[in-house]
Amino acid sequence: MIEQKKQFYINGKWVNPINPNELKVIDPSNEEVCAIISLGDSEDTNLAVESAKKAFPMWSSTSKEERIKLLKNLYEIYKSRWNEMAESISIEMGSPIDWSIEEQSSSGASHIKNFIKTLTNFEFESAFNSESNNHITYEPIGVCALITPWNWPINQITLKVIPALAAGCTMILKPSEIAPLSAIVFTEMIHDAGFPPGVFNLVNGNGEGVGTQLANHPNIDMISFTGSTRAGKLISKNSADTIKRVCLELGGKGGNIIFADSDPDAVKRGIKHVMGNSGQSCNHPTRMLVEKSIYDRAVKEAIEEANSTKVDISSKKGGHIGPVVSKIQYDKIQNLIQSGIDEGANLVAGGLNRPEGLNEGYFVKPTIFADVTNNMKIAREEIFGPVVSIIPFETEEEAISITNDTDYGLTNYVQTQDKEKAKRVAKQLRSGGVEINGFGVSGGTPFGGFKQSGNGREGGKWGLEEYLEVKAISGWK
Repeated sequence: MIEQKKQFYINGKWVNPINPNELKVIDPSNEEVCAIISLGDSEDTNLAVESAKKAFPMWSSTSKEERIKLLKNLYEIYKSRWNEMAESISIEMGSPIDWSIEEQSSSGASHIKNFIKTLTNFEFESAFNSESNNHITYEPIGVCALITPWNWPINQITLKVIPALAAGCTMILKPSEIAPLSAIVFTEMIHDAGFPPGVFNLVNGNGEGVGTQLANHPNIDMISFTGSTRAGKLISKNSADTIKRVCLELGGKGGNIIFADSDPDAVKRGIKHVMGNSGQSCNHPTRMLVEKSIYDRAVKEAIEEANSTKVDISSKKGGHIGPVVSKIQYDKIQNLIQSGIDEGANLVAGGLNRPEGLNEGYFVKPTIFADVTNNMKIAREEIFGPVVSIIPFETEEEAISITNDTDYGLTNYVQTQDKEKAKRVAKQLRSGGVEINGFGVSGGTPFGGFKQSGNGREGGKWGLEEYLEVKAISGWK
């Protein structure tokens, strides 16, 4: 059944677009239409911004306790619709249903819970110090435009919407037009939780339309964007004339340094990490740097892990990976695999075309390239698919140099049983995060990038502070 999801959510109501412009949403497992949405135009965007601007004085003056109460309402509603959220994500972007339940949907719940805790402990006012009569306040920045991606849809929605609500901001959410269904389900939750009209608004659209309109809009005070580095640059340029705050979480090309003294599971753990979500995560360790003394063994283990990775449709239960999100994405990955072959990398697993037995859908073979050099296209461009490039190194200094030799700096990885070496290397890697020996970061830690991976941080008190202005007031006492 094709779902009709053509309305927007503006000023507390579901409304029809001013000028209907339909877009088909494609299920990437079967290439069939699963829903129809409408893309907004400038009139829809203006109405949403006007609604948010009108609601800001009221919402910004609410107490911390009032916001916490509403966020707790939202959390309970979210938990009751957990599986529904997972199903929408599975359909719209091809995430296998078990993965959607356990990883995709759970991320949204986790962020809501963590931001409630952050807000509870956050002090919006304090004395500058004990000697002066100066006072420091944290105040909501204003009307925010939140633009979210298709690869981790509810994860990124909650990483933006929840701290914005907690800070006292009002907002317009523009989710990816490729994966809009989860955002619509979330909007229904927002409505049922009892947030006042105008505080949260949803307008579907593409980057060229609604995205640009929001970036240009004089009544938008801040824009938070997650997506490609290319799009992030355009948003920064379009926002410049109005001097709005711009927070960007962009692409990545993470290095995973496998030292000779790494634990026995390090290689397979690294490959498994990249294959998760069909390789569609900006923080994946897609460059595997392996010390030469264990290189041959590591390549063998990588091949085994890739060849054991099952690929199947998203509705099927089990521990397989699904399709990539779209034909555009599929074609991009195929072209990059071909470039790796053309540039002389050693294709040791996977490769071009769909896996055997899958004749429709945007399925990509789990792919491993060995003997990659860091100047190859597959080592420099974000592939965003289940593709790993293995690069040999000889010394610690060389590993650090290769890892840092990229335009990106989101998340890097270090594998060694020498804790002092791990710390030493981690501190020299130019990235917003470093994960050591397979230990993931805790909920509420800051997430964001160096260099062309973006600016600003999401998560915890750092994510809340992105939506706040700091004010110094003298003569307080």
